[in-house]
Amino acid sequence: MAGKSEGEHRIGLLNGFAAYGMWGLVPLFWPLLKPAGAMEILAHRMVWSLAVVAVALLCVRRWAWAGQLLRQPRRLGLVAVAAAVITVNWGVYIWAVNAGHVVEASLGYFINPLVTIAMGVLILKERLRPAQWVAVAVGLAAVVVLTVGYGRPPWISLCLALSFATYGLVKKKVDLGGVESLAAETAIQFLPALGYLIWLAAQGDATFAAEGAGHAALLASTGLVTAVPLVCFGAAAIRVPLSTLGLLQYLAPVFQFLLGILYFHEAMPAERWAGFALVWLALVLLTADALRFSRRPRPLSVPAPRTTEAPASAPADA
Repeated sequence: MAGKSEGEHRIGLLNGFAAYGMWGLVPLFWPLLKPAGAMEILAHRMVWSLAVVAVALLCVRRWAWAGQLLRQPRRLGLVAVAAAVITVNWGVYIWAVNAGHVVEASLGYFINPLVTIAMGVLILKERLRPAQWVAVAVGLAAVVVLTVGYGRPPWISLCLALSFATYGLVKKKVDLGGVESLAAETAIQFLPALGYLIWLAAQGDATFAAEGAGHAALLASTGLVTAVPLVCFGAAAIRVPLSTLGLLQYLAPVFQFLLGILYFHEAMPAERWAGFALVWLALVLLTADALRFSRRPRPLSVPAPRTTEAPASAPADA
């Protein structure tokens, strides 16, 4: 039994590394889709993602959730909100990578746990432990330093972090599995995305059929690029502890950051290094506090006060 449990844990870890590794390396993929613009790539991602998850759900014959969702207007409305927020996130991320802002995009996923905690306090009225307050304060200082370094607020990072934190908050209330959630969201996105692609083709500006079969195949593969890491993440989430996933989630922005500097050769003046260093310090404080809190025994008779945690999750650009 222990051998089986150990094997399951190993499979979970491998799937976790695979999921976050793929999300970390995805900046290498979006430039391959040029000369398609960010909006065309985004629309193809929505259309082909629905096709991929529909095939996956047909294979596993998991459709009961769809009928239940359609009978719950409030829950369906939340899925629509999630679809709108993830559309913004995907679009900004694709544009940022193809416009040469990979490092700034990676920053969005570094600061996302801090934004999630801030939203928990402001919206859910959750309490922060002292170490979490310090981490959030250091994160705010990092944004100020980066604003000076960039000569403007790091709006790409803030947009990605805010949209993903909002997405996570809405998904928590919807309570759907990863593949089911993606299916529901892309079903809402499908008609507007398809309509945009048809309009683009009518204008003569579509690249899908104009740039050859290879380019068309790459655009169609955006569905796989979206769905495969999500499947791996789902396999990891049921096999490894949340604390382990919480550490693994930093792999994606680390890979993106390294790609931005080493592969795309983006500039990193001293002020940006200082800002990133503050962000990393905030994350160290946050992670250490979360690990310490998770190991602390809790009395059975007295309920612990609600506190904000930054849960491991799938990056919104997934």
